Order: sequence, then structure tokens, then C-alpha cells
Amino acid sequence: MKKLLIAAIFAFSSIVATAQVKTPQASPSSKVEQVVGLTTIEVNYSRPSAKGRTVFGELVPYGSNWRTGANANTTVTFNENVKVEGKDLAKGTYALYTTPKADSWDVIFYKNTDNWGLPEKWNDSDVAVKVSVKPESTNRHIETFTISINNITNDNATLNLEWEKTIVPVKIEVPTKEVAITSIENALAGPKAGDYFSASQYFYQSGGDMNKALTWVNKAIEMATAGGKEAPFWYLRQKSLIQAKLNDKKGAIETAKLSLAAAIKAGNKDYEKMNNDSIAEWSKK
Repeated sequence: MKKLLIAAIFAFSSIVATAQVKTPQASPSSKVEQVVGLTTIEVNYSRPSAKGRTVFGELVPYGSNWRTGANANTTVTFNENVKVEGKDLAKGTYALYTTPKADSWDVIFYKNTDNWGLPEKWNDSDVAVKVSVKPESTNRHIETFTISINNITNDNATLNLEWEKTIVPVKIEVPTKEVAITSIENALAGPKAGDYFSASQYFYQSGGDMNKALTWVNKAIEMATAGGKEAPFWYLRQKSLIQAKLNDKKGAIETAKLSLAAAIKAGNKDYEKMNNDSIAEWSKK
């Protein structure tokens, strides 16, 4: 009986030790992702609720920096360079801070994003962009702090900060025209040297048409050496392997020697050894 009691106590202790209490977050986390033109904007933040409290001027004092949400940093990510209220902001991820005031808000995009709330030490050099925005009033009560992206066109959108009866609209301009033109020009320019090299490498590794693989790697080398540049040693290595597959051992050795010289010049010991080993193997009668 004593042994059974001890075993039962041990089992109960194990259950207690591994059990996890689940309760809802006071300020649940949320994520907003929106494509504007050709730019993706992503917001990650936590959402506090008013719960009968006066928010701006009391819970969130006027004139003081605010974490703009709850818990860890509210972050905003742009995958392209943008403009915030007319100011340039490089693509990347930023912590979003604000300084609420009765008649204007400072909106700050901060480079350091690993703080819990406000930084212990504010660093002005980490301020990527700071803009002043006029808040708007609404008759409806917004119980839970909300960040939304609205008024979307191909060229801009509004990042709205909404709580209580206040909406702060931050204009974001995106480089749709520049991105589209670059994409068009790249597509019309045709494949690059790396594209030909990748196609050649795939055909070689998958046992495809070696003649096509040779044509493509030659095209890659031709494009890579335009303007008097030296052929990449890994391109030459790939060509030598294809030549060997086509039983052109003489050509393979000549190309491997060029790859070897380029690898030695670049200080790449791995390619130096691979080329030496292949030359020795292909030189056997």
C-alpha cells in the first residue's frame, strides 16, 4: 500500500509539473499584412483595450513617448523603400513609437526593434524617420487599439493608428512605378549569366541534354566575361565537367586548367583540389 501511495504521489507530481495554465492575453497579439502596389507592408503588434478608462491624456499621457501598443515592440516592415509623410524610409523592419499630443502626434520609425516597450536608453541615431501627423476625431468608440492599412492605391496607402475616439493617419508612399519599370526592363533584357549557369548546372546534375548544358554554360561564360572581366572559376569548372560527360577529355582538361588558375588566384583551395583531381583523372589513358 505504501508503495502504491508513493507511486500515486509521484504520478500526480509529474502531471502538475508538466501542466501548463492557459489564460487569455490582456493585450492579444495581431498581425496585419497588406500589399500596396508592389510593396508589402507588415505590422506586428499587441492590442490593449480601453476597459472604461480614458486613454489619451491619462492612460497614455500627452507629450510622452508611447510604445504604440502593448508588450514587445510594435514593428512595421517594408520590403521596398518607401516615403512616410514625404520622408524617405529604407526598406526593413522598424519599431513604431509615437508621442501623442492634443493637436499633433509625432510618429517615429526606430531601427532597434528588440525592446520590450520603450528602449531603456533612447538613441537619436536609431531614429530612421520622425514625422508629425494631425490626429482626427471620430464619433464611434474604438475599444481596442487597432492598426489598419486603408485608402489603398497603386502608389500609396494610409497607416491608421486608432483607439478610443482618435485616428492618426500616416501616409505611406510606395515605389510602384520604379519597381514595375525595373521588373519590365529586367524581363525584356532576357536571362542573366547566372540564369544560364543554373540551367546548365541543373541539366548536368539531372542527366539532361549535355549539349544544351554546354551551350548554356558557354553563354554564361560569354556574358560573365563581357567588358574584359575574368570568367568565374566555378563557371569554368562546370563547363569542364560537361565536356568530360561528352567524352571531350582534351577540352575538359583545358577548361579545368583555366578554372584551376582562376581558383588559385582567388585563393579557393576546394576548387583547386577538385580541378587537380579531375585533370589527373581525365589525363589517364
